Amino acid sequence: MYTRQFLEQLFRTLYTIRVFETQCIKLYRQGLIIGYFHPYLGEEAIATGVCAALREDDYIVSTHRGHGHCIARGGELKKMAAEVLGRQDGYCRGRGGSMHIADVTKGNIGANGIVGGGIPIGVGAALGISVRGGDQVVAIFFSDGAANNGVFPESLNLAAIWDLPVIFVLENNQYAVSSPIEEMSRIPDLYKRAEGYGVPAGAVDGNDVLAVYEKTKEAVETCRTGKGPVLVEAKTYRHGGHHVNDPGLYMPQDRLEHYKARDPVKLGRKYLLEQGKCSAEEILAVERDIEREMEEAIEFARNSPQPSVREFLEEVGKS
Repeated sequence: MYTRQFLEQLFRTLYTIRVFETQCIKLYRQGLIIGYFHPYLGEEAIATGVCAALREDDYIVSTHRGHGHCIARGGELKKMAAEVLGRQDGYCRGRGGSMHIADVTKGNIGANGIVGGGIPIGVGAALGISVRGGDQVVAIFFSDGAANNGVFPESLNLAAIWDLPVIFVLENNQYAVSSPIEEMSRIPDLYKRAEGYGVPAGAVDGNDVLAVYEKTKEAVETCRTGKGPVLVEAKTYRHGGHHVNDPGLYMPQDRLEHYKARDPVKLGRKYLLEQGKCSAEEILAVERDIEREMEEAIEFARNSPQPSVREFLEEVGKS
């Protein structure tokens, strides 16, 4: 059903996200990343599967946990590492940091440090597509915590009454910071909220990259034919706390182990082995290649200069 080339590309993306997040946590511990860092560990299949179903001219809107989205959309590791380290050669010249990476050249409108802040931005982009008469779609990534913000139903309603080409990708990692979903919503299946707005919706295993890909393909087809929007709830689980300094002690160990047993990267590797007929040695070579690329990205970021205060002040003065 799937070609070896396609399965390898999925695995490359999954593993690249995993390596990027793991190495950035180490850089944070070394004091090289200032502020917060929100790992995407355990959620890699969502960004990978969604972006694999999009065309090059489609758009995404990201979140404060957005490194995986940027990588899945074709982001450059060197620019990403430089931005996370707050350096001049980063995507936003070091001024955005971990929570504000954007790559407009790849259709990545950007991450947003405000929970739910990207949702209306994505709807606005979709409105622009509709006005121009295009057939692109916009995938908006947001969290279960953001789903409880007023901006979500407002944006969902607006997209619905105007039939906008939006895929609302609800990344349900089951915690809004440390608040479990069971305490934040009477209905644990958040996708059901879309029914009241006449929006087709469904849930998918957020740890299974192929399941996410297939679900997103269906949503893309709906949106391209003018029958959007669509809501896809991808259910997953973080591999740790909300941010790098959060030990996640509120996360039940048995539930964490359950989801780690279905690790998205392990599942992607399994698909490549069994369906892609790729040998363990060949997969190891792919992993080593990605690890070398990440080492080069870190070296690039370390050697990148600090942002220019003078340039920043000049640009603020012009605006």
